[in-house]
Amino acid sequence: MLYAFRYLTYLLKAKDEHSLHSPFLFDLYENIIDSFAEYYKYKGIEAVREEMLLSDKIIEVTDLGAGSRISKSNTRKVSSIAKHAVKQDKYGKLLFRLVNHFKPKIILELGTSLGITTCYLATTHSENKVITFEGCPNISSIAKNNFKKLELKNITQIEGDFDEKLPNELAKLDSVDFVYIDGNHRKKATLAYFRQILSKSHNDTILIFDDIHWSTGMEEAWEDVKSSKEVSITIDLFYLGIVFLRKEQVKQDFVLKF
Repeated sequence: MLYAFRYLTYLLKAKDEHSLHSPFLFDLYENIIDSFAEYYKYKGIEAVREEMLLSDKIIEVTDLGAGSRISKSNTRKVSSIAKHAVKQDKYGKLLFRLVNHFKPKIILELGTSLGITTCYLATTHSENKVITFEGCPNISSIAKNNFKKLELKNITQIEGDFDEKLPNELAKLDSVDFVYIDGNHRKKATLAYFRQILSKSHNDTILIFDDIHWSTGMEEAWEDVKSSKEVSITIDLFYLGIVFLRKEQVKQDFVLKF
């Protein structure tokens, strides 16, 4: 009920392009966020999703984050994970459009899951590099097979606890251009990842936070992100929060329809 109330509150607050006066933001919303453009690459990714939704395979899940709303068991059907833990196609397609438009070279994803979203991040440009982190070995193995099906060779998989693996991988990079944080879903951990990633970010780095209204803790984390001095623009799409660090933009927070 609380989650439904949060969504209703979002619907009442959400605005469209007529609330945007910045040319950058107007173009972003009109041509990327609110776009219905279809790309041929979507088809292969959604075929993999359908295969996952039909899978009766049961795996043991290692969950290092806040867990699942649907099941507390450590054994789950792949089809259940695909249905409940993987973002809907509209969000994967949005990530594709953002990557396609801004053309980041180094992309981080915290939370590979079955790899569907990873495919959307990786399939736009073969020359970009996607580094994706997953805590569960069995889920990571399924994602690896999905990458092979789509012949994606620009993905590096990192397996294990984000708290241990993320600092090591960040130390190897000069900077990061695009980050999708979809793991753990706890306030303390989310803010820790945010601070670590900021140390490798630059003016044009884009950060995407998943499930910003998932819990009270995640809403508090989102408010902390919004208030950070490094952040200029935030966009609340309810299930996703988009963050820009562009110093040339006036600091503003938006709740937009999606």
